Amino acid sequence: MTRILLTRHGHVDGIHPARFRGRAELPLTARGLAQADALAARIAARWKPVAVYTSSLQRCVVTGDRVAEVCGIPASVHDGMGDIDYGAWQMRTHAEIEQESPDAYRLWRRAPHLVRFPGGESLQDVVARTSNALRLVLERHADETVVLVGHDSVNRALLLQLLDQPLSAYWKLAQDPCTLNEVEVFAAGDVKVGFINDTSHLDHLDRG
Repeated sequence: MTRILLTRHGHVDGIHPARFRGRAELPLTARGLAQADALAARIAARWKPVAVYTSSLQRCVVTGDRVAEVCGIPASVHDGMGDIDYGAWQMRTHAEIEQESPDAYRLWRRAPHLVRFPGGESLQDVVARTSNALRLVLERHADETVVLVGHDSVNRALLLQLLDQPLSAYWKLAQDPCTLNEVEVFAAGDVKVGFINDTSHLDHLDRG
């Protein structure tokens, strides 16, 4: 059985108000760094992962490095974990796109599996990339625990694959900054989900 601890990077600018961040390089904020430290402490206290795999974007690399340092394990980049390419929409606010391209924005919110971003990717492209990362983890880490550090869209795509759900269910899954998902994948292909979008390790930060 391979245990996957799937998380998202810490807080960055552009989450509120929402922007289509995608491939833009955005550093973790002070809040994001504190979230990464809290995440690392929780993982180290409960599990013994052997490796961390992250997106190549620095917000994920830094989050993953915090986990790897506390756990004393290596961290490496896997291109399959990279965020979705929003093309011409990248770093535009949702409000701007909704005003300028109302039909396209409405389709993204109601039927995301039918959208290809202008000059960018579709969710099907993200599934193809993330499935490569998933295969690598399952082949390399049988009977081990690993940490994957991705993005909102990337994590949703991975979870939909693991849960055998259609891409049309994309909006039914939430993935908050430095959230934690626990998924166990057995050799025969069976999947057991422990929890999804658990941010209890961040409660003390929200109170602060």
